[in-house]
Amino acid sequence: MIKMPSQLCFFNLRVSPGRIAQVGAVPYRLIRWVFLAGTLVLLLSGSLACRDQRAVNTTSTSPGTKSIENKGSDTLVNLALAWAESYMQEHPEIRISVTGGGTGTGIASLMNHTADIANASREMKTEEIRAAQANGIMPVEFTVARDAIAVVVNPSNPVSALTMQQISDIYTGKITNWREVGGEDRPFVLLSRESNSGTYVYVLEQVVRRGDPKSKLLFSPETLLMPSSEGISTEVRQNPNAIGYDGLGYVTPDQKVLAVARYAKSPYVLPSVPTVNDGSYPISRSLYMYTAGEPGDQVKTYLDWVLGPGQKLVSKLGFVPLH
Repeated sequence: MIKMPSQLCFFNLRVSPGRIAQVGAVPYRLIRWVFLAGTLVLLLSGSLACRDQRAVNTTSTSPGTKSIENKGSDTLVNLALAWAESYMQEHPEIRISVTGGGTGTGIASLMNHTADIANASREMKTEEIRAAQANGIMPVEFTVARDAIAVVVNPSNPVSALTMQQISDIYTGKITNWREVGGEDRPFVLLSRESNSGTYVYVLEQVVRRGDPKSKLLFSPETLLMPSSEGISTEVRQNPNAIGYDGLGYVTPDQKVLAVARYAKSPYVLPSVPTVNDGSYPISRSLYMYTAGEPGDQVKTYLDWVLGPGQKLVSKLGFVPLH
C-alpha cells in the first residue's frame, strides 16, 4: 500500500483501468507497476513541494530568540514602539511585539494571558484588579512616563484659553456655543476618544467630573467618539467649530493648543514638559505598564531599561520623562 503524505496536498489522477487493460501487446502487470511507480514519484515530489512552500511562508526565528508581547494604550503606542525598536537593536536576541487598541484592550490581554506587558494611560480600576485576581493574576504597576492632555481647536478659532469648569460644561452640553466662552457664534463640535481609551476615562473622571468620585456627569450624546489620535487631528484641522483633546505627544502644528486654568482666578497655563513637572498645568497624568505578577527574565530586564536608559526617548516623542 502507498501511504499518502500528511501534508494537505492533493493530486487529481484519473486513469481508467479499462484503458490500461487494452494497451495491447504490453503486459497488464508491467503497465500496473509503471503506473504505481509514477504515482509514487508524483506523491513524493508533491510532499517535497508542500514542504518547500511551508518553509517559504514561515518566518524564521533564530535559535534562542525570546519574545515579549506588549499591548494596550494608543497614547503609549508610539513611545512603546520607539522603546522596542531601540532595545531590540541593543538586544537582537529579543523580539518585542507592540500593538495598540486602547488601555482596556491591553488590560484584557494581560488578564487572558495574551500579553506580557499591558500599556495603560490610566491606573487599573478596582474592578479590573479584582477580575485579574480572580483569574489568578496579581497585576504589578510600573510608572514609565508622564503626559499632558492638550485641549485643541482649529487654528482659526479666536479662543485661546479655557477654565477646567468651562471644558466640563462644554463636554457635558451645558454650554453649546463658542460665543459663551468668548468665541464666534458657532456651535461646538465635540471630539473625544472612544470609551475603551484610557485617555477617555481620564478626561471623564478628572475633567468632566472634576475629580469628584460621586459625580455622575457624562459626555454629551452629541460627542463624536474618534477611534484614534489621527482622527481627532484630522477633524480639528478641517472643522473650525471643533474642540478635542489628546496626549501632548500627538499634537501637530496644524492644531491650536489652548491654555487651561484650574479655577476661574487661576493662571492660564499651556501644556509642556516644564509645566507638567512643576504641576502648574492642570490636566496631566502618569503613564503605566502592567505585568502579571512580578516580571522575570527578559521582561524585567526590558522594564529596567525602559525606566533607565529608555527615558532618553520620552521627551523626543513629546512626553515627560520620569527623571
